[in-house]
Amino acid sequence: MSCKSYNTHIEESNPATVLTLLGDLASSVSSNSNIPKPPQLPSKMYRRSKHPSRPPECSFVLKETKDIWDKLFKEGHGADVFIITDDQSYLLAHSSVLSAASPVLHNIIQQSIVKDGMKHIKIPGVHYESIYVFVRFLYSSCYEEQKMKKNVLHLLVLSHCYLVPSLKRVCIHLLEQGWLTQENVIDVLQLARSCDAPRLSFICVRMVVKDFRTISSTEGWKVMKHANPALEQELIESFVKADSRKQEKLRKMEEKKVYLELYEAMEALLHICQEGCRTIGPRDKVLKGSRVTCNYPACKGLEALVRHFSNCKTRVPGGCVHCKRMWQLFELHSQMCSEPDSCKVPLCRHFKEKMQQQSQKDEAKWRLLVSKVVNAKNALGPFSARPSKFIMTN
Repeated sequence: MSCKSYNTHIEESNPATVLTLLGDLASSVSSNSNIPKPPQLPSKMYRRSKHPSRPPECSFVLKETKDIWDKLFKEGHGADVFIITDDQSYLLAHSSVLSAASPVLHNIIQQSIVKDGMKHIKIPGVHYESIYVFVRFLYSSCYEEQKMKKNVLHLLVLSHCYLVPSLKRVCIHLLEQGWLTQENVIDVLQLARSCDAPRLSFICVRMVVKDFRTISSTEGWKVMKHANPALEQELIESFVKADSRKQEKLRKMEEKKVYLELYEAMEALLHICQEGCRTIGPRDKVLKGSRVTCNYPACKGLEALVRHFSNCKTRVPGGCVHCKRMWQLFELHSQMCSEPDSCKVPLCRHFKEKMQQQSQKDEAKWRLLVSKVVNAKNALGPFSARPSKFIMTN
């Protein structure tokens, strides 16, 4: 059984100790200062215990008080109302309690028929157990978790129809905390829309979109498809939009990978041309051999591409695809290089001069490419170890 109440915790303090400390502080100040007397300290400090897992509608009522109201409901002592269910079962209740808990029940009781000194009211469309949990909650806000879970959808409808916001918040809270399943999410979504529970509705739609293929084959979906085709169309459109966003995100991630690989290729190219790598580099550098580990991820593939470029006989535009990539790397480097006069990368200065003759369209295209390459590297951070797909590998 869960009773939504807080136990009050009382903590004793020692006013004399605090007053002594304040007196010492006051005496240390010049006697000429006009310092008002401190207010009288309270002798007790109240602090409530923390229950982070409980919903925000928890009340500050002692458990003993809740138990008294729960006992009144279960024993029915002094009851003056018969609540009749669809299966002709009945519950005893007190009109004063029902009227205070629900304005709708108050109106129903005012118009009810009196037989043998008892008022008779009927709550249609809901079985006995749900009504039992509902009326018990009206008395004491107490419930058994298993019965609440079993009847939560009926209780959500009852709380909305009879204007019991505290019960409505409990139902929504419990559904949001893990009682939603693939089988009931469509039913809960339709009830959430009917019972003005927008947050619960949003959570249901998000769950449907996330596991659309499984949920769209459930019995609840089939019933909804015939009863509410507009909702089915809305959910399908939500799924399509979410899938499109997912595909767009994947496309942008792949695009960033390409730009990052280009940046790594630029670093490796500069490394080979300035410092030399294992088996390739400037003539004035002593090479370290193929067994030495290189810290540039793209270096091995770029080394193979440079060797091919130096020996290929088809180095014309539109000719060898590997040589074309090498030309593109040289040109991209020149677009990013800030010291073309002293740069050791081949053709760097040549492409810098060629840039002066570019059209505005070509210039804007290269400027955009350079910015994307640099941004991809900055977004990832200073460390990366990805093999480059842009350059030729062995």
